[in-house]
Amino acid sequence: MEKARLCFITGGVRSGKSRFAESKALEYALQMDGNLHYLACGRDRDAEMGERILRHRKDRESSPIAWKTSEYATDITRIGADIDQDSIILLDCLTTLLDNELFGPGNPLEKEFLHSVFSKIINAIKVIRKQSSCLIVVSNELVQEPIFQNEILHTYGKILGQLHQAIVGQADEAYLVESGIPLRKRG
Repeated sequence: MEKARLCFITGGVRSGKSRFAESKALEYALQMDGNLHYLACGRDRDAEMGERILRHRKDRESSPIAWKTSEYATDITRIGADIDQDSIILLDCLTTLLDNELFGPGNPLEKEFLHSVFSKIINAIKVIRKQSSCLIVVSNELVQEPIFQNEILHTYGKILGQLHQAIVGQADEAYLVESGIPLRKRG
């Protein structure tokens, strides 16, 4: 079976990347006559995150094609029961997924644990690609400079960068969104 289309979209906080990702998903759904699935990894932990989640829900409600939303903070392969070969999946976002997986049970400074988190996320993306027609992965660009002040933050940034490289290495398309403007980097 052919692998699903993979699109990677990154950008800074509030750069417009999620809005662009939703428009790409809609574009793919219309091209492929597919159905839309939103794989949300965020948790409503504070007022700001609650507002962001609500805004994203409202954006999807105005779509000409209905979205099905699945909320999995970890273990994203659980979406498998809800998708099929006609599904366009928007995973929003990799940064939050990594946070949830890395700072759950386990030691984020232990090399074996870090490897297992990286492998779990990459393997989950492979599994979802096999079950769908298109997977769009949204992530944040955290900083342009390494974070040296805090070992855990440095480790988090390093793993995120490795995930970005691994995903873009397999992606059909990759975009960097700055100030609401998507810049095609691959594809």
